[in-house]
Amino acid sequence: MRKLLALILTVSVLTMAMASHFHLTILHTSFAPANTAPFDYSSGKSEDVFLARLAAFVNQMRLFNPNTLFIDTGNLIRGTPLSYYSAKIDYCNLNPFVETMNAIGLNASLIGSEEFIYGPGFLEEAISASEFPLLSANIVFKSSGEPVFSPFEVVEIEDDGEKLRVGIVGLVTEVIPPWQEAEFFAGLSFVDSVDAAGDYLGKLREEVDVLVLAYRGSNEEAHEIMKALREIDVFLKGPQLTTKSAIVDGVVISGPGYIDESVSKIDIYLEKTGEGWKIYDRSVDEISMSGFLPDESVVEIFRGYNDQIQKLLDTRVGFAVGDFYVEDALEARLRDNPLAEFINRVQMEVTGAKISCTSIFDHATTGWKTGPITIGEIYEVYPVPSTLKVLELTGGDIKEALEFNAERFVTDDGLLTLDHWSVDDYSNYDMWEGIEYIIAIDRPVGERVLSVWHNGKPLDMAETYEVSMSSFRAGGGGYSMFENKPVVRDVKLQIFEIITDFVQERFAISPQVDNNWSVGTGFIHTVGWNETLRSISEMYDIEDSEIMKYNPDLVGVKSIPAGSELIVYRPFFQDK
Repeated sequence: MRKLLALILTVSVLTMAMASHFHLTILHTSFAPANTAPFDYSSGKSEDVFLARLAAFVNQMRLFNPNTLFIDTGNLIRGTPLSYYSAKIDYCNLNPFVETMNAIGLNASLIGSEEFIYGPGFLEEAISASEFPLLSANIVFKSSGEPVFSPFEVVEIEDDGEKLRVGIVGLVTEVIPPWQEAEFFAGLSFVDSVDAAGDYLGKLREEVDVLVLAYRGSNEEAHEIMKALREIDVFLKGPQLTTKSAIVDGVVISGPGYIDESVSKIDIYLEKTGEGWKIYDRSVDEISMSGFLPDESVVEIFRGYNDQIQKLLDTRVGFAVGDFYVEDALEARLRDNPLAEFINRVQMEVTGAKISCTSIFDHATTGWKTGPITIGEIYEVYPVPSTLKVLELTGGDIKEALEFNAERFVTDDGLLTLDHWSVDDYSNYDMWEGIEYIIAIDRPVGERVLSVWHNGKPLDMAETYEVSMSSFRAGGGGYSMFENKPVVRDVKLQIFEIITDFVQERFAISPQVDNNWSVGTGFIHTVGWNETLRSISEMYDIEDSEIMKYNPDLVGVKSIPAGSELIVYRPFFQDK
């Protein structure tokens, strides 16, 4: 019996030793060109950033495991002033991002929503120059129903006499057409993502050993696709505002961080059985690029663009007649200021919305003083590659967003500041135009917005309003009340470009500050028997006019009924 058991054990060990194994690595990026080597366009300094470091990382991974694929989930041909330059100024040059991805050895990318941003001609040039496929299974010709772009790619990898076939199907959100110029999509149709993917996934499942679905769209759409399509092994999503990679029911879900925070590294381990290759283990990690030295060959690609880009950034497009200037970063978030108001008014004019919100993205952003305005100075004010959206929001949504904003204020050793999240990323704090509101930071969280008015009356919590904001904010960006709201209009140009065009068309611009919002301290006073406006103002040592200012309902009222509620509020800074 012991001999039989020993024989069985020996056969099992030999069988395991003889079994074929395969280790596949997939590197996944999304929105990679949003920051690029070797130039920081907002500061004007040379700086080696994402793509050069990414190249070094990819090369290192391929040395470690030659069976490594590199896949990006779209929006390759826009992101910085360099894309603007290559599209609108030096159109004949090879797209620098395509050139870089060719050099790195990208295996596949997607047709993202913003590949159409400069028109079909620019996209066709980029596709013809790329040495990798740009995939989309659900963009078809209206006339024939045939796919416009390659719907999938099959990559065959050989290792030590063994072959592994990896199938990659590409999808993009089907709601692109309303976002951009109609002529860009003439003759095209965006069909249901699940239906389109299902057709190809079903066929490929029998032909490949690892099946990858790459999708660019919202988290909600991605969730619906995941529920409907179960036959995939890897699901690549892009982009995510935070890293959200995981393994769910055996499927690797990859969502690398927004812009250049990280790269997803997926490892798939397979064993050959009588039925073919079978996955027996899998993992996914988010790898920061900060520790990788820039690849000099990629740095060299972009070095040739620096002189042209610097000339572009130094180009004067207008003149400031007055200061659009931020003296103090915290103060600019405590009262209305000309820079935030200017951005909001541009957004409102371009979109036609009556309400708008925006951020001043960096604590070091100063804006412009009286004098010439260059493209580089505009980019410094708005370096984030966002476009403009108009959402349909209820008054309740707006109030909730303002309360979320108000949560950001904290006291540290008696000093007022913004919380750690907002200090690290000032883009998380919005300033609004088109409404009048006050925030009292000494009140409990959730009750800090003392009043919100629009067009001379309190904001109706049930009424709907059109609000202009960046595409980043419209996607949530921490503001969950904006997620899944109807998109009324979409201007598919970067806000940096929109501001540049706005200034160039007018040339001379003057600052405005209507003081429609402020931050301070305050509370609600319930009017007692025989109390008057004068007695209340004396009680709190505040001017009658200040009480009237924050309680517009008092205009024309001869006496204040007992039980009425009045706002007693002191802004940290008086109006300029």
